[in-house]
Amino acid sequence: MFKVEKIEGGVVAAAGFKTAGVGAAIKYAGRNDVALIVADAPCSAAAVFTTNKVAAAPVAYDRIVAKGGVAQAILANSGCANACTGEAGLKDAELSALATAGELGISPSHVFVASTGVIGRRLPVERLLAGMKAAAAKLSRGDDAALDAAHAIMTTDTKPKQAAARVRIGGKRVTVGGMAKGSGMIEPNMATMLAFITTDAAITPAMLRRAVKLAVAKSFNRIVVDGDESTNDSLFILASGKAGNPAIDKAGEDFAAFEAALEEVAVSLARQMAADGEGATKFVTVRVKGAKNAAQAERAARAVAKSPLAKTSWFGRDPNWGRVLAAVGYSGADVVDMKAEVFYDGEWAFRRGEVADEAQLERLAKVMEKPEFEITVDLHLGRGEAAIYTCDFSLDYVHINADYTT
Repeated sequence: MFKVEKIEGGVVAAAGFKTAGVGAAIKYAGRNDVALIVADAPCSAAAVFTTNKVAAAPVAYDRIVAKGGVAQAILANSGCANACTGEAGLKDAELSALATAGELGISPSHVFVASTGVIGRRLPVERLLAGMKAAAAKLSRGDDAALDAAHAIMTTDTKPKQAAARVRIGGKRVTVGGMAKGSGMIEPNMATMLAFITTDAAITPAMLRRAVKLAVAKSFNRIVVDGDESTNDSLFILASGKAGNPAIDKAGEDFAAFEAALEEVAVSLARQMAADGEGATKFVTVRVKGAKNAAQAERAARAVAKSPLAKTSWFGRDPNWGRVLAAVGYSGADVVDMKAEVFYDGEWAFRRGEVADEAQLERLAKVMEKPEFEITVDLHLGRGEAAIYTCDFSLDYVHINADYTT
């Protein structure tokens, strides 16, 4: 039986990778905004992208790269999304990949590119490529380099997001590490974000794609900040094979162990994103149990997590359970209100028609003073259960998004 171990680190925690983050003044001077991740050799690769029909130029380019199942480098920038920029934007994405390949001496078909920032503005390619060359010159396997890269992809994020984990596969120590950005415009289908994950596992592209699909369903597709889905969502994973484990080419215990480590990293990054929602003061897990099935449980939990009325009540420390139950009611999930129960960190707010009195409301208010708590809705209709990670809506959320392009 395998055991997943959480460790410190990011995209260079796994063997076979270097990274760097530098400033190129793409939008602001004096901050990192270009990240480069490079593998020592071509890797098995997989990717997941936004389902938004308005997809950014990098997404269109990367979908072609992903079909090959092999990649060696990721070039990412913040400050400009290169979205809704037409043929010119596609050419800019392709040019940045070609220039990166030339600088690194690798195949252009092995380069992913990613952008995040304001929609509708041309990518300042000259500045981006100057940043790419500067990053290529300082590539490192050090933790400081990983942190620099994690800073470089931040937009409205208040902190960098990294995670890493290890597991033994075939007698070898296998490591998975990653970094992500995401703070607003988050409603996943895949999740609204950029996420770059590396591993030294030996695994085929087909099984890597399968593992990523499973991990995303349990992590990035379980977070909500504001219900909006970005044009630039991208998750890339590169597997160097440096761990020396027997190549994972089918389902079984080795695959399960790898998927568990990948899920550990993905869930950690996803939770960090939800906790860092724009202006967030509360990290909230919404759990629905007792639904008729898992799909209905997720639908109900997602409705609560997206409800502006529920989210503002959390910011105000107001245990307004009625907003929670109302969201469940319009979610499309089956619900009988006289069977349902609502809890805040185990403190009941509503129990099969019984309403919290003043003393109980005071207990609930104390729960809501904490920076993190869980809301549980038990429908008592079946065995379906699901959890969604989210945050509150604060006054700062409005200010941040009211001024985003200016």
